[in-house]
Amino acid sequence: MSAWRSDAALQRQLRLASVAAFASIASMRACDPMLLTLAGEFHSSLGEAALVVSAFAIAYGLLQLFYGPLGERIGKLRVIAFACAGCAFASAIAALAPTLDTLVWARALMGATAAGIVPMTIAWIGDHVPYEERQETLARLLGSTVSGMIAGLWLGAWITETFGWRAVFVVLALTFAAAAVPLHRGTRARPASAVPGPAPAAIAPLAQNTSNASSAPATPEPTTVAPAAKPTAPAWQSLLDLLRLPRDRRVRWVLAMVAIEGALMFGVLAFVPSHLARQHGLGTAAAGSVLALYGVGGLLYSRGAKRLLRALGERGLAILGGTLIGAALLLLTWGGHWLGALPACLCAGAGFYMLHTTLQTQATQMAPAQRGNAVALFACVLFLGQSAGVAAVSVAIDRGSVAWVFSACALALMLLGVAVSRGVGRSPEQVSDPMR
Repeated sequence: MSAWRSDAALQRQLRLASVAAFASIASMRACDPMLLTLAGEFHSSLGEAALVVSAFAIAYGLLQLFYGPLGERIGKLRVIAFACAGCAFASAIAALAPTLDTLVWARALMGATAAGIVPMTIAWIGDHVPYEERQETLARLLGSTVSGMIAGLWLGAWITETFGWRAVFVVLALTFAAAAVPLHRGTRARPASAVPGPAPAAIAPLAQNTSNASSAPATPEPTTVAPAAKPTAPAWQSLLDLLRLPRDRRVRWVLAMVAIEGALMFGVLAFVPSHLARQHGLGTAAAGSVLALYGVGGLLYSRGAKRLLRALGERGLAILGGTLIGAALLLLTWGGHWLGALPACLCAGAGFYMLHTTLQTQATQMAPAQRGNAVALFACVLFLGQSAGVAAVSVAIDRGSVAWVFSACALALMLLGVAVSRGVGRSPEQVSDPMR
């Protein structure tokens, strides 16, 4: 048993952070199935109602530039604890919102506070878990976040239809409040300065990733864990340095891939319930329940991630993920019966998380000495990409072009899987030169 697995305090902190991550993702996706309800209540178009989704995503992405440096300075778990308290407050405001504009601003505040939860948990895992066990551990965290997604989509849809959309935010406020208290107590019991960080030698796996789809990822030489160095440069300068240094081409490549992924996947995902409602006449609860299978697909992947990784390697996992997403979205778009949406959503969820955890693992190794900043940038561009995707797709949907924009995103995600596969098996210098 590795040292981090035998540390009861670290395991308890991981469980608490996973609960916070559950609530964070539930809040992120809870508005997807209620868009038609909000459009009707506030007498707006579907695209205008979708601002509650894009406002959350924009704030979530931009605030990573704040939480990354903050997590490096005061401790990642402490950031998570304060973020949970902020989410509880923002959810309470959303539950009382008298107008759509107020709700949009409350969702922006919720996104701004939720931004400090999942990325800081990923960075915390990167600090404590050896590289050879990291993707498996991230897959376990994925189980919590995907369960949150399922709860947000399914319970959000059911509660909206049964008790009204305001009740959804009441439940979220109570959940965040319940998570904030033990997290805060845990950070007082174990100060942030005692948290160990990554070893410099952990950067070695960047050049050792799987080179063919039938083998498992290379295992780095065992390293000892050294205390994380505190940043000496100003926070903003540290973030910019990650992007502009010539030796950090890997950083720019990973960020570009995840921005495209966010725009394509989440731009479509936000409108799947409304598409099912309009195309097949499903109610809010039924459409949300179908889309919840997207989360179930991700959960199934998290349970079999270790075996799939051994069988396919990181490169094969990326290709399979992109292919599954593309095929699923095409079936969802052009299928003649709503029953076809069931396997489509299931496969889309499994495929997305195959692709995303591959990029997520690369993100934890972009800059081991500034892992909090690196993962913060990763999350920032993911959700800025999402907000751009939601905005673009909402325009297309208001103009009646939903089928074609869904299809274009499906084909682009297939190509993205191939691009990620090619980049994972390359050195940083090769990533910068696509002809090599």
